[in-house]
Amino acid sequence: MPRYKLTIEYDGTPFAGWQRQKTHPSVQQTLEEAIWRMSGESVTLQAAGRTDAGVHALGQVAHVNLSKQWDPLRIREALNFHLRPNTVGVIAVDAVDETFEARFSATARHYEYRILNRRAPPVLERNHIWHVAKPLDADIMGRAAGLILGLHDFTTFRSSECQAKSPLRTLDVLDVRREGDRILVSASARSFLHHQVRSMVGCLKLVGEGKWTPEDFRAALDAKDRSHCRAMAPSDGLYLMAVDY
Repeated sequence: MPRYKLTIEYDGTPFAGWQRQKTHPSVQQTLEEAIWRMSGESVTLQAAGRTDAGVHALGQVAHVNLSKQWDPLRIREALNFHLRPNTVGVIAVDAVDETFEARFSATARHYEYRILNRRAPPVLERNHIWHVAKPLDADIMGRAAGLILGLHDFTTFRSSECQAKSPLRTLDVLDVRREGDRILVSASARSFLHHQVRSMVGCLKLVGEGKWTPEDFRAALDAKDRSHCRAMAPSDGLYLMAVDY
C-alpha cells in the first residue's frame, strides 16, 4: 500500500491539539477529513508528535497509507484545497517506503518557544507568543539552560499525565537568545516528554526575572520531582519547527 509523508504547518489556536478528540476539533481530524474528501478513504494519520491544544507547527510530519498511487504534488494541492478555511496547510508531500514511520523513524525534533518581553501586549501576534511584561535577562537564562544539556532524568519537567515509560531523555540543544523585544528558546532532542519544553521555559523565566539562579534551575532538574517545577509556560508560544529523519 503506497505510503506518503506529509509536512504540515498549522495555527493551533482553534484546535484541542494534534490528536483526534471526541468533542473538540483537532488537527488530526481536520487532515483526515480532508483526505477523505480528496480520496474517499477513511484513514488514520500517524504524526511525529502530539502537540497540545494551542501549540503551533511549522514542520509537523505525519504519514498516511492510501490504496492507490498518487502524484505527491497532486496530494498537496488537493489537500490544501479541501483544508480551507482551516488554519492547517500541507507544505510538502513525499512518497516513502513502508518502513517510514513519522514517529519512530524520527532522529530529532526541534521546538522554538517565543516570548514577547515588553510592556505593551501583542496585537498581531496574540495567541502566538507569550507576553511577559517584566524585563528578562536572556543571558542568564541561557547560562541556566546550558546546565541541563545531555542525558538526564527529566521528571521535574514532565507532566504528571505523561505516558512515556521512562523519564530519561537526552537534551541536545536548549538555547536562549534575544532578538529585540523577543526572547527565543530553541530546544532539540530525539524525543521530549509531555510538557517538557513548556516546563523548562516556565522555569527559565524565573531565572530571567531573578527569582531563581542558574543553580536553582539545575537543582530543580536534579530533584527529579514534579513539585519542583514552579511554573509552566502557556501553549501559545510553542512551535514545532522541524523533525529530522
